[in-house]
Amino acid sequence: MAKARGRGKPTRRRDKKGGPGSGRRKPCPFCRDKIEQVDYKDVSTLRKFVSEKGKIRSRRITGACRRHQNQIASAVKRARELALLPYADPNAGREEGTGRGGRGRDRDRDREDR
Repeated sequence: MAKARGRGKPTRRRDKKGGPGSGRRKPCPFCRDKIEQVDYKDVSTLRKFVSEKGKIRSRRITGACRRHQNQIASAVKRARELALLPYADPNAGREEGTGRGGRGRDRDRDREDR
């Protein structure tokens, strides 16, 4: 019996052109500007590394190197502690009918009707 593997043209693993993971990683914004230390008082810069909900964005999204990402995390935490940055946006995800409390109340109301 012949094996089915040898048929057709051989596949190459390096032929990923234009895919979502292709190309170079974007350079670290702090390394590019030759900034040694991330400043916790620079709130406008730190806001770029925090999501709308107040979460610190990952290296994959920000493009920061490991060293500067650790400094960003420490700076954001310090800025939150000093009330320069909020821990979470109080209005994020608060639309009518959404959230954790909305569904549970409806269930309780249904039980009372029975």
